[in-house]
Amino acid sequence: MLMVLLQTMRGGLAEMAKLDPVVRERTDKLDAVGNTTAAIGKGFAIGSAALTALALFVAYKQTAGIELIDVTKAEVICGVLFGAMLPFVFSAILIGAVGRAAFKMIEEVRRQFREIKGVLSGDEKPDYVACVDIATQAAILEMIIPSVGAVVIPVLVGFLGGKEMLGGTLVGVTASGVMLALFMANSGGAWDNAKKYIESGHFGGKGSVAHKASVIGDTVGDPFKDTAGPAMDIIIKLMSVVALIIAKMI
Repeated sequence: MLMVLLQTMRGGLAEMAKLDPVVRERTDKLDAVGNTTAAIGKGFAIGSAALTALALFVAYKQTAGIELIDVTKAEVICGVLFGAMLPFVFSAILIGAVGRAAFKMIEEVRRQFREIKGVLSGDEKPDYVACVDIATQAAILEMIIPSVGAVVIPVLVGFLGGKEMLGGTLVGVTASGVMLALFMANSGGAWDNAKKYIESGHFGGKGSVAHKASVIGDTVGDPFKDTAGPAMDIIIKLMSVVALIIAKMI
């Protein structure tokens, strides 16, 4: 609950409410603490996902009747390499989805600035519903491919490549996904906090070259820590569950 409260107390709300500038300074500090707290919490989450995937993998191995997964076999090592690739593919899809949704939102804001003349002056209210619709539709539609992929891929690998190849795929996706999730949770939070640190007056402050670089880092860091990183937990567990369900059919 503390993490949620700290994360939601954004400085943008303080600015829109036209509060005293000192409020923005305090919310930035709270946001920085929230980023660090979230990164720690996500570490526990991915650790839990790794243990769950390990338990499911053992169950899959027993259900499928596999005595030993031999990494010298071609199908096994192909499965490991393929599985290790999947977290990066899913991450790319998710980060791209965030970018596409953001650009749609920007275009909608620009449209309202052009067509609703009183928005900038405060005489008219903007169309908030249109922006909420863009975010909602993107959250649903952009998740179709990764969601279906996490379910379909284990089925295809299992029936086309065999139970040992599927076992290798689970090993690869777990090992790669855990490392990637930890990296994204920590680096995303660090980039976000770096921007706040520079905006507080360090390394030239706002408008400096360091600040411009930190804005780019934060733009990448947000989908890292809030979208792609947490999604790795779900992908690891979901693929393991699907593999266990189809184990006796292979």
